[in-house]
Amino acid sequence: MRLRHAATLAALSAASGSVIAQPEATEVALLDTVIVTASRVPEKLDETLAPVTVISREDIERLQPRDFQELLVGLPGVNLTSNGGSGKATQLLLRGGNADHVVVLLDGVRIGSVTLGTTAFEQIPVDQIERVEIVRGPRSSLYGSEAIGGVMQIFTRRSQPGEATTGSFAIGGGSQGSGKFETTVRGSAGSGGWYNLGISGQNTDGVDVQPAAGEPDRDGYRSIASSASAGWRFASGAELGLSGLLARSHNEYDSSYTNESENGQQALGAYARFLPLSFWTVNLRAGQSQDLSDNSHDPLVPSFSDPAVYTDNRGIINTRRNLYSWQNDFQLLPGQLFTAGLDYEHDTVSGNTDYAVRKRDDAGVFGQYQGHFGAHELQGSLRRDRNQQFGTHNTGSAQYGYRFSPALRAGLSYGTAFKAPSFNDLYYPFYGIPDLKPETSRSYELNLGGSGTLAIAQWDWALSAYRSKVDELITYNPSIFGPENLGRARIKGVELQLGGQWQSLRTQLYYNWLDPQNDNDDANHGKQLARRSKQNARLDLDYQGSRYAAGSTLNLSDARYEDPANSTRLGGYTTLDLRASLQLDSAWQLQLKAANVLDKQYQTAAGFALPGATYFATLRYTPAAR
Repeated sequence: MRLRHAATLAALSAASGSVIAQPEATEVALLDTVIVTASRVPEKLDETLAPVTVISREDIERLQPRDFQELLVGLPGVNLTSNGGSGKATQLLLRGGNADHVVVLLDGVRIGSVTLGTTAFEQIPVDQIERVEIVRGPRSSLYGSEAIGGVMQIFTRRSQPGEATTGSFAIGGGSQGSGKFETTVRGSAGSGGWYNLGISGQNTDGVDVQPAAGEPDRDGYRSIASSASAGWRFASGAELGLSGLLARSHNEYDSSYTNESENGQQALGAYARFLPLSFWTVNLRAGQSQDLSDNSHDPLVPSFSDPAVYTDNRGIINTRRNLYSWQNDFQLLPGQLFTAGLDYEHDTVSGNTDYAVRKRDDAGVFGQYQGHFGAHELQGSLRRDRNQQFGTHNTGSAQYGYRFSPALRAGLSYGTAFKAPSFNDLYYPFYGIPDLKPETSRSYELNLGGSGTLAIAQWDWALSAYRSKVDELITYNPSIFGPENLGRARIKGVELQLGGQWQSLRTQLYYNWLDPQNDNDDANHGKQLARRSKQNARLDLDYQGSRYAAGSTLNLSDARYEDPANSTRLGGYTTLDLRASLQLDSAWQLQLKAANVLDKQYQTAAGFALPGATYFATLRYTPAAR
């Protein structure tokens, strides 16, 4: 997996509509690879001052994940909680922040629920993904609300101009009644056109997520998703493009007034990139994302089945974001880049829940400077957001880097960020408090990274140490039966990663140490924030031959607590995954995956069982390009 700090020399080429996409990176051309999420502009990875993780399509096919969240387990800064495995509610706690402290983009379009303030990662189809970029640390000065812990951008499958037409098909099945299929077609048209079409689906009978809930049934899941993209790149460097992803799923769960749900994720986007002058690049983008939820109750299940008490057992909430962006990049001098732009977002809520307010607007204006002076690198950004509910909020960041040699660099950074209250926080019936203030944060960080040859192997390493203070945390106050700005937190952390390559052998180690403390002046002062493990580690070992490949992933996680008082402890755990693949001929490949082979029984959210040992086999067909 190409997972590197910005100081190391690895990544994949950007395939975003906001940049001119580059060919797939190789070990020989790592210095020329670019990312786009850290600074909203294309930049070489070894010149990026932020800590960045990149997951490629090659990594996805090698790791053979059951779902999107499995890709994220054990990565730098990542804590995950799940309510029962594939298809069940999953939360990403990045660098000790809350689940709503992460901006998530899909092909440049912000996604997630307007009411919850979080993204349904369990509904993102992993088979439709080309690449993922995860930027850790505050980024509100570029992206606005929610970017306290960082920013994740997901890129769907796409081709390049001039690429030969090709396609693929895969089908698989395994334990717990699991199955999947995926198919894609991609290619180019004319001198500058390209297109991609894909469809995938999966299903599982699942496990009984809550055995003690009085519903002795398996909690299954099924989904289907499609994606499409097309564009044209002109000889002048201008580019136009469209992209879209549509995902629908059916989910079953226990111990709730509603125990079945129909869910959907949708993201549509269009972009234009052109150069009015040689030093001036304009990026225009328009997009819309939707989060759909239709919750109902199966009357055949014993709990909550008395029709005299429960008459209307459907809860429908649909949220929509319309987004527009205008960004200008000015390179007046070599090594000096100025960026200025405007973002506008219009959020709406519909359904049968009686929200006091169903729409709001947010506009943000931002500016950024990036400078390179020999071994010195500077970056600074400022942003002002105006929210219809609470008014204006200002954020900023400053970063400095120094390159001791081509393979060794250090960096310092400071940044502020904020999180606007969600629709549920403000307007949910008999719960919301309209006077809530935004959550705010301040963060400091030190980064070190390097690469080189040692003992006949190529190595790269990165070390990040950070400290954050979060104020005005929105927490539930039982005395008023609603949310309130009562919370404060102090978070310290260290992230270490070490990667090595020797001929056909590759290894990658990740280690996270986190100290997420409650800083309230109450009985929970100094307690560990809920659902965060203080330590976790991951070790990947892989062999890649001409026809055969084999690998393993070992995950270790420390204990965590379910509640702010630290009275309910969830024990630590160790899991081991094994994988292998065989190239049957030039077109056919067989993949095998055994997950949690030690059959460890564990939970990351109290009362929700995660799957034990499982296995899965996939047969993949990829004919020669034409």
